[in-house]
Amino acid sequence: MNDAWEVVIGLEIHNRLATNSKMFSGAANAYGADVNTQACLVDLGYPGVLPVLNADVVRMACKFGLAINATVARRCVFARKNYFYPDLPKGYQISQFELPIVHDGELMIKDDKGDDKRIGITRAHLEEDAGKSIHEGFDQCTAIDLNRSGTPLLEIVSEPDLRSAKEAIAYMRKIHSIVRYLEISDGNMEEGSFRCDANVSVRPIGQEELGTRTELKNLNSFRFVEKAINFEINRQIDVLEDGGKVVQETRLYDSDRDETRPMRSKEEANDYRYFPDPDLLPVEIDDAFVAEVEKTLPELPDAKQLRFVEQYELKVEDTEILTLSRAVADYFEAVAINFAGKAQIAANWVIGELSAALNREGVEIIDSKIGPTDLAGLLSRIQDGTISGKIAKEVFEAMWAGEGSADEIIEAKGLRQITDSSAIEKIVDAVIAANPAQVEQYQSGKDKLLGFFVGQVMKETGGKAHPGQVNEVLKSRLKKD
Repeated sequence: MNDAWEVVIGLEIHNRLATNSKMFSGAANAYGADVNTQACLVDLGYPGVLPVLNADVVRMACKFGLAINATVARRCVFARKNYFYPDLPKGYQISQFELPIVHDGELMIKDDKGDDKRIGITRAHLEEDAGKSIHEGFDQCTAIDLNRSGTPLLEIVSEPDLRSAKEAIAYMRKIHSIVRYLEISDGNMEEGSFRCDANVSVRPIGQEELGTRTELKNLNSFRFVEKAINFEINRQIDVLEDGGKVVQETRLYDSDRDETRPMRSKEEANDYRYFPDPDLLPVEIDDAFVAEVEKTLPELPDAKQLRFVEQYELKVEDTEILTLSRAVADYFEAVAINFAGKAQIAANWVIGELSAALNREGVEIIDSKIGPTDLAGLLSRIQDGTISGKIAKEVFEAMWAGEGSADEIIEAKGLRQITDSSAIEKIVDAVIAANPAQVEQYQSGKDKLLGFFVGQVMKETGGKAHPGQVNEVLKSRLKKD
């Protein structure tokens, strides 16, 4: 990155709300149905139909507003946003403009230096989604699927407070975590439940006036958001340093070529000819409704992270991983409650072995083949010395394969750790007798050879000897007289 330029980024995150029906109709709000089977006459804007607001979307938007310390408007208005695309049969989209339901919020992220940074959230407004244009598989035409028409979105618009792609991803991940904690969205990026438009500009260091921005449209993965923003930053700097001017436009990111390309000139608000929707009354929200919603707020990621540090004495960096997902946090806490040892051990296993197994199988933690109480049972066998940490990994894999509980597998496979002192001493003596040259080197000062002897003892015992006892006996036997 060129140190002569400052990057300015604002994100518009489109979050599909997890309602059963659509925003203004009773049609199903579900993903994956056959094309054009979930759009009713209201969604398609047929003459004579009237939209009816889904009360759940108001509740969900209010919930999000409270979670980001924003103002929940006591009066908000729906407007018609007019534009003409093939996937928008009505010729307008019902959205909010001047009076959104949520405004003036904030959240904290870590900046590029690891310091806390406040990111302002201008607004979060409700709007219906458009349909979907399908280009793949068609040579001379475009197909239209209107299933998505009318699905409820909460569009979350940040202030231009982000200064790098890394900060943008940190902010986006935080929003993603919050909407899933609140259970107002499944956050599935592959299905389009959570997608992002990024407004990117650059300006010379020290200049207060913002540079000309471009909008990167419909980014649906954290990796693509980061790559697209970084490409666009470098592209704009190259244009300016070559004496050119950045054109305000909407651009698409081509992941195959890792580049952005022009899509259309960027529209301004007046291009959409916003006006209040004559078919929808203003929404009035009273204090009692807000108070009722506030009671349903869960413990949010930042609060949970702080509690995990204080209550369980976990490493801060581990709590960041554990609290990113509510399901992961709940799983860890269930393990910690059922395990008598240090909670950090439980955290290590959830972040390490369990996460690796989940990633390998491509499943979420709620579908884990090992439940939290079962994992706690395995950790308890390490804690009481029944098995070593190394053998525990073998037991874990057997548990994942469905071979039984930790205790059942340990007994069936004969994996119980050898803790009998006389048995360990006998094996140590045999190993020392079989390796006189290494004994002489160790006693002449090559202390690192202790690991060699430990390895030989473990080999003889199939890894079952208690490591601590092996080390003690070896040191005693190898001590030079």
